[in-house]
Amino acid sequence: MPQTQTIGVGAASLECTVNGSGDPLVVLANAGCSTGYLERFGERLPRSQIIAINMRGVGASRGPLDNATLHDLASDVAGVLEALQCGPVHILGHAFGNRIARCLAADHPAIVRGVILVAAGGLIGPSTPLGSSFRDAPPTKLTGPECVAVGARWLSPASDPSILTSVECWPQVHIAHLATSQRVPRDEWWTGGNAPLLVIQGLDDIVAPPGNGHALRDQLGERVQVVDIPRAGHFVIVEQPDPVAAAVTDFIGGRRVNPHYRRQEAGMTNHDDDFVEKISRALE
Repeated sequence: MPQTQTIGVGAASLECTVNGSGDPLVVLANAGCSTGYLERFGERLPRSQIIAINMRGVGASRGPLDNATLHDLASDVAGVLEALQCGPVHILGHAFGNRIARCLAADHPAIVRGVILVAAGGLIGPSTPLGSSFRDAPPTKLTGPECVAVGARWLSPASDPSILTSVECWPQVHIAHLATSQRVPRDEWWTGGNAPLLVIQGLDDIVAPPGNGHALRDQLGERVQVVDIPRAGHFVIVEQPDPVAAAVTDFIGGRRVNPHYRRQEAGMTNHDDDFVEKISRALE
């Protein structure tokens, strides 16, 4: 059964839910979003213990955000893991959560075994600033479909907004979380320290375009594995959970996820034939 507790870390108190047994996997959600949708995804990983941590301002988590930085949010995660006496861990960060995950790996390398970046931007940005669709949104919690209705560009054209029903987001906290990243130079978190990295990205993602993952691979070489998933956007982990789970399972298990990666500029042609078949089966 899931066990939820609130853990004090300095000026913050973080809501944390632990479920399952096996290799510990920390999951961090998109900016301003609670981890519920990631906890549901974790049900596809029966060999992992899912440790879901809500960031400041989300759910029951509290803490100052006005002058907070990405390093502060990463330290929050480190403090929770210390309190749980857990580590080293694999850590999965979705969307903005990937920045916290990379910052944690850079700042606290001893507690991180590997980092899974899902819908990871940071270098190549969207056509309009992140968070702009939420500038005039109400301060109350919105569901995923409501976020899409006010302009959040989270989905592939192939996806119906109703699949985001399990997503909860606080728009003003979303904006405040994004600001923590703007207060930190990119090179302090971009490479994720020296941890092994798995990048999973939807080919229809216009918020964190797939070129981000390819650029990280070009920069860091074999330390980075990249998986491109068609018919998926910024919420690829909800839109196409089966191929995402397959890649995460392989990575945690120490297996090469996509051993014959070849960068191509477009299309689903940067994988070997066996990998394409594996992804296609998962999409059926």
